Amino acid sequence: MTVIGWIQILLYCVIIVAITPPLGAYMTRVFNGERTFLSPILRPVEIVIYKIAGVDERQEQHAVTYTVGMLLFHVGGFLILYALMRAQALLPFNPAGQSAVSEDLSFNTAMSFVTNTNWQNYGGESTMSYLVQMLGLTHQNYLSAATGIVLAIALIRGFARHSVRTVGNFWVDVTRCTLYVLLPICLLFALFLVWEGIPQTLGAYVDATTLEGAKQTIAVGPVASQIAIKMLGTNGGGFFNANAAHPFENPTALSNYVQMISIFALGAALTNVFGRMVGNQRQGWAILAVMGVLFIAGVAACYAAEAHGNDALNALGLTGGNLEGKEVRFGIAASSLFAVITTAASCGAVNAMHDSFTALGGMIPLINIQLGEIIVGGVGSGMYGMLLFVIISIFVAGLMVGRTPEYVGKKIEAKEVKMAMLAILVLPLMYLGWTAVAMLVPSAVSATSNPGPHGFTEILYAYVSQTGNNGSAFAGLSANTLFYNLTGAIAMGVGRFWMIIPTMAIAGSLVEKKLVPASVGTFPTTGGLFIGLVVGVIVIVGGLTFFPALALGPIVEQLAVNAGTLFSSN
Repeated sequence: MTVIGWIQILLYCVIIVAITPPLGAYMTRVFNGERTFLSPILRPVEIVIYKIAGVDERQEQHAVTYTVGMLLFHVGGFLILYALMRAQALLPFNPAGQSAVSEDLSFNTAMSFVTNTNWQNYGGESTMSYLVQMLGLTHQNYLSAATGIVLAIALIRGFARHSVRTVGNFWVDVTRCTLYVLLPICLLFALFLVWEGIPQTLGAYVDATTLEGAKQTIAVGPVASQIAIKMLGTNGGGFFNANAAHPFENPTALSNYVQMISIFALGAALTNVFGRMVGNQRQGWAILAVMGVLFIAGVAACYAAEAHGNDALNALGLTGGNLEGKEVRFGIAASSLFAVITTAASCGAVNAMHDSFTALGGMIPLINIQLGEIIVGGVGSGMYGMLLFVIISIFVAGLMVGRTPEYVGKKIEAKEVKMAMLAILVLPLMYLGWTAVAMLVPSAVSATSNPGPHGFTEILYAYVSQTGNNGSAFAGLSANTLFYNLTGAIAMGVGRFWMIIPTMAIAGSLVEKKLVPASVGTFPTTGGLFIGLVVGVIVIVGGLTFFPALALGPIVEQLAVNAGTLFSSN
């Protein structure tokens, strides 16, 4: 580890903390329907959208109606994206002449982008046309990110409001989020990326002649516009197969740093939105502190492991850290920081190959996802995921003192705790269950590029990433098969929507409750004790899902031996 490396990490943390209050204040005004500096330009557009869609912005919805609208919205998005990929060969803006995407890959990809996972069992530049990249993938990047944000806002309203039945209007919230938050920032962000050297063109792929005289086709396209929302919306799906390690997606150290900032920007700001909406900004800072403790611990462990490198190589005098799978223009510190950010934030973009990290360095991204993607997390999903852990923590604190737990003036009762646990426990059910199944399917096992424990980790990481809607991978797994496309799509759908539905049930329950005045027995939720309690609960609950995954290896191995499907290094 180096001083320069730690300066990069600490500066990053300072920037995130600094931008959280102003961005949080702006987002609060947007979702409260208040006037912003963009209102003179965007308000007329907003009104036209409501008229075309037949939406009454004054009519709010019950949590059930809000959730049903969200689900129907995603069904429509899934069908449109699937149809675009299947009809790709017949559609315009296809200069490379890409053929139709297969049925199972289209199914997996449509589910992937609708759920904000952006898991990619394909190479973007060799599979998708410009039209599908723009109208299909980039379009869903905006809408899936907006959905995550507005669902978090709906849950926050559950805590902030009292004695009412509505949590907002889904269609209004999505419109405002897209118009006032995502589009303006991405417009400026995309222009910055073009300035840094990222292509933005509808021209054909470029043919070049190498120094050896060979012909090389260089893929280009409308890249910058997709990368902007890919990062800001914590989507993660790249235009190119190499993702943020590709020089056309991430050309410089500056573009790399700004992209890392954009990944955390909205997720961190939502903690401030929470504090403002419940009338106590210290509540938001406490939640951000919980996220910060877990984040710093992960960065320190990952950076230390990668900087130390491989003991076998160190013994031979080949010191200097583990640079395998890393871009030299970023180095170990920026690569380690990016890996922790992208898996803490449910982004999934990568500027280095996680499969090439050291054992401990690669374990940190895996743990980040298994904790539930709540260390800032995906835009919106990280916030409502963290609030689920807060509910459980408050319940634990109530058990300790023998009184009904309260949080920001709302009593936390059996229904909220049950729904929170249901939302959290569905994640290990998916990734542990499908990993066990995959280990007993010969074709699934043979898709790994490494035998033994590392091959098992490649499979486990794939299902953890898809269930957690992250999208990053231990890239040694060749997952573009019928088995992985179908089971992965199921894991992504369950991981997204089976967590959302209980969360919205909590929002609907909380918003109807009366405010309870704080008393002497009220557990303080803005200090160090609360922060420590929530961190402890997250680690313990996360451990209950992480350690069974470690124990699953020997169990599955023995089952596979009995079934005659064990793969070995022989």
